[in-house]
Amino acid sequence: MEPKTLQDAIVYFSDLANCREYLVERRWPDGVICPKCGSKNVLFLEKYNRWHCREKHDAPQFTLKTGTVMEDSPISLTKWLPVMWLLVNCKNGISSYEVHRAIGVTQKSAWFMLHRIRTAMMEEDGTKLGKSGPVEIDETFVGGKMKNVHKSKRKAQAYQGGKGKAIVLGMLERGGKVRAGVVESRHKCILQPPIHDNVEVGAHVITDEFSAYPFVTQPFYHEVINHVEGYVKGHISTNSIENFWSCLKRGLTGTYISVDPVHLDKYVDEQVFRFNNRVQKTDADRFNKVLSQVPGRRLTYDSLIGKVGASQF
Repeated sequence: MEPKTLQDAIVYFSDLANCREYLVERRWPDGVICPKCGSKNVLFLEKYNRWHCREKHDAPQFTLKTGTVMEDSPISLTKWLPVMWLLVNCKNGISSYEVHRAIGVTQKSAWFMLHRIRTAMMEEDGTKLGKSGPVEIDETFVGGKMKNVHKSKRKAQAYQGGKGKAIVLGMLERGGKVRAGVVESRHKCILQPPIHDNVEVGAHVITDEFSAYPFVTQPFYHEVINHVEGYVKGHISTNSIENFWSCLKRGLTGTYISVDPVHLDKYVDEQVFRFNNRVQKTDADRFNKVLSQVPGRRLTYDSLIGKVGASQF
């Protein structure tokens, strides 16, 4: 019986043979192939829990983790898969300290595991928004509150207008999906490329009264809601994207507490995945979707702490 709930997953994946069978069926449904050369001429070495490719090339042996976000991890699949189930399905996320205590690894290892899973959760959808409904576009500031800043630093930092905070741009098609990512600023030259890349030309676009949007949205049918006058005017509102921001910030402030702006894009990807797969999908469906995106993606610890990652856009 394949797992349908978290309890099922913990029990089922506690057996390494079940983990192997579950992953092999989904990664190689037509038979195990070598991730390096693509050959099916492979031999399973049960004693070492790995396969050996009979073709002549370097590093002929491989495991289920080879070529995935889990590559080179000494942590067993019996721990990887339950943690993946948790992160994919917990609405507000799960912190590295919770994982550290729950499965008996160091907090540093748990933090790295969660970032690798977020890499697998990143959705790569080439379709554009706006084909079946209006697209709400908005941006939000992510950062500390002024009331929490030490009195001696408040004037120097002057957070008014979001100064000193990270900016996340979002686009949400009503009844459809959301796209979001970290951007450098709110200038037209920064906002325009991601909007044009993700929204269909001629689509119905709704924004707030921010001054850059009339210039950014020239190829679209653009309507504006003025928040000074109200938050809803007939069909014109940005309440749907505001709902997504509330989901994002509940996780950032309630679960993760303090997020380095360098890694913020991965936390945004995490919430985007859960939001886009919230309807007509069970916990098992979401888990299997992320599992199908595990191969072909790699995140090394050096690249993660080297702070070379940029925004999704």
